[in-house]
Amino acid sequence: MSGPVEISRGDGPIVLGLPHTGTHVPATIEAKLNARGQALVDTDWHVHTLYEGLLPSATTVQATFHRYVIDANRDPTGVSLYPGQNTTSLVPLTDFDGQGIWDIPPSEKDILERREAFHAPYHAALKAELERVKAAHGVAVLYDCHSIRSHIPFLFEGTLPDMSIGTNNGATCAPEIEAIAHEFAASSPCTAVLNGRFKGGWTTRHYGRPSEGVHAIQMELAQSTYLKTEAPPWAFDTDKADRLRRWLKDILDAIHDTALELAR
Repeated sequence: MSGPVEISRGDGPIVLGLPHTGTHVPATIEAKLNARGQALVDTDWHVHTLYEGLLPSATTVQATFHRYVIDANRDPTGVSLYPGQNTTSLVPLTDFDGQGIWDIPPSEKDILERREAFHAPYHAALKAELERVKAAHGVAVLYDCHSIRSHIPFLFEGTLPDMSIGTNNGATCAPEIEAIAHEFAASSPCTAVLNGRFKGGWTTRHYGRPSEGVHAIQMELAQSTYLKTEAPPWAFDTDKADRLRRWLKDILDAIHDTALELAR
């Protein structure tokens, strides 16, 4: 692993954020995880592969470290976005099923060190790329790419929709971008919801400043839409993925065109 973040620069207005696809855990940290933690169950499995090549002009900013090291989509101060609801923390102590993942839990010192070594470089890169594409186009769109198992009783009731779009109830992007993303998602064979259980994580809320020409939207995909099963070995299902990729491409193309229209 070369560093905590990998960047692929494109010449368009969209930046794809990939905070949870990384699986790197430094050996000193891995040794403190229990067997459950070492399984890295809560990875956004294969999301980078799912989006690869869909929008050649897009920039990608991808964290290489696993969310159990530190979660790049959490407020670095540790404040929860969902007070009163079950969720995981800046450095998770449990997995999404509410089960402990550490033999030796991280200390406050550990968390501070990981903020500096992993969380901060990822967000410095994301901020820099958003500023770069905005300078070039007069507009920037952060499209934050996520996935999750469709059924996790500890976190939510029932089964998730195939596509969950989050804009913090419209606060993080122009209404035109929110509307076109939801319109294309809803017109697909997938089930889609806007600002349901997932309203956009800390990253979406932190960077989304539509009045300043920076828009942010989160797409949370149910892993059942592109994995053979939502269980180890988390195998990629090419046929499912190809069907989903067609609609993701349409969504990205529509956001791209809408963003450039807003900048004119």
